[in-house]
Amino acid sequence: MRFKNKSRNPTTIRCYPGLRCSFSVLLWSLVGCLLLLNLYCFIFEKNAPHGGAHLRINQHQHFRELEEVEEDNIQMPPPRKRSARAAKRKPKRPTTMIEEFLDESSQLRHVFFPGQRTAIDPRRSSNDTYYYYPGRMWLDTEGNPIQAHGGGILHDQRTKMYYWYGEYKDGPTYHAHKKGAARVDVIGVGCYSSKDLWTWKNEGIVLAAEEHNETHDLYKLNVLERPKVIYNEKTGKYVMWMHIDDTNYTKASTGVAISDLPTGPFNYLYSKRPHGYESRDMTLFKDDDGVAYLVYSSEDNSELHIGPLNEEYMDVTQSMRRILVGQHREAPALFKHEGTYYMITSGCTGWAPNEALAHAAESIMGPWETIGNPCIGGNKVFRETTFFSQSTFVLPLPELHGSFIFMADRWNPADLKDSRYVWLPLRVSGPVDQPLEYNFGFPLWSRVSVYWHKRWRLPYRWQEIN
Repeated sequence: MRFKNKSRNPTTIRCYPGLRCSFSVLLWSLVGCLLLLNLYCFIFEKNAPHGGAHLRINQHQHFRELEEVEEDNIQMPPPRKRSARAAKRKPKRPTTMIEEFLDESSQLRHVFFPGQRTAIDPRRSSNDTYYYYPGRMWLDTEGNPIQAHGGGILHDQRTKMYYWYGEYKDGPTYHAHKKGAARVDVIGVGCYSSKDLWTWKNEGIVLAAEEHNETHDLYKLNVLERPKVIYNEKTGKYVMWMHIDDTNYTKASTGVAISDLPTGPFNYLYSKRPHGYESRDMTLFKDDDGVAYLVYSSEDNSELHIGPLNEEYMDVTQSMRRILVGQHREAPALFKHEGTYYMITSGCTGWAPNEALAHAAESIMGPWETIGNPCIGGNKVFRETTFFSQSTFVLPLPELHGSFIFMADRWNPADLKDSRYVWLPLRVSGPVDQPLEYNFGFPLWSRVSVYWHKRWRLPYRWQEIN
């Protein structure tokens, strides 16, 4: 029921007891603020470097397109025919989309792992140049599939090049024993170089496996995963950290290697359990002040540990914090925006994809708070499986404020060398959508959003900057 207001008073805003401010005063105040804002923008644009304002406008328009929600719907295939006797003996439950993804004989195999005919090929000149196609085969400048799984990217200030390091898995997939996970013998760490983040030249294997010495950490039957490289300005060395393990994943250690050049060869130094704890999935993060940090899954992957490296980046210090305790997260990928630290992690479900979560902290040592699933677009299954992939790295794009590239692996446990890469635009903007544990509400930091697109690119002018 609606009641009519019989006593209408003039519309005014009460500022102090006994004082009334008319709308006209408020309106002229707003006009004055807008004029001052326009004057500031005019002065800033006038003093900006040539083309800077035009680039900012182009970026704004371009990322507005990337932030549009793109839906994607995969239809489940019809159930396979079964004999009447088999159906009566054991009724078949409906298969899930994740089961279809893991089934190498699925009718949807071409959807998750498209064939070479649709590969991203830098040797071809076409309208698809500089476009990313998440999940498609990605070829290097020699026409071979890129082998840089579980990797990360170093932007080298000395050479002005990007270097992509990752697991080189160009070998047969097999199971070490009946209940063992799918694996490929260690071949080494692959390295690729690029100026535009799209055309990648194979620089070879920069850290090779040990073929014969069974006691060596890099022996081919062991495990080498998630290599990351950072540069140390004080020593002039490129330092690589990686997950080192045995076939049964009981060693649970980190390995360290160094090189004078970003393209190697890297000299392997040693392995250890950092801070005396198990270490499996790991990553490195180098802060603005030059301090580098190691982040790793520990205690049977039930929590993450984080701590600074020493000045040479070749060992941890005694300082360490346990974060996300009891949350069973792995595959950490850290980045920083406007003084706030962010991290994307994965759940622990083996080769099967699962839901990513974003976390934020005012201090890198914590406390860290979970701010929700960053995935936007696709459909519900896409979002709950991180677009059928797992996080590995977040690459900052300093020229594009608040913009990053989310790097993930779409693992193919039936043929690990054919695992694919899912690169998507990541933006930091807008409010978070999940109440937080420590703040009892919503903090001032922004939401992390990873947008699904079947096809996308960076702004054209970005290639000119680089």
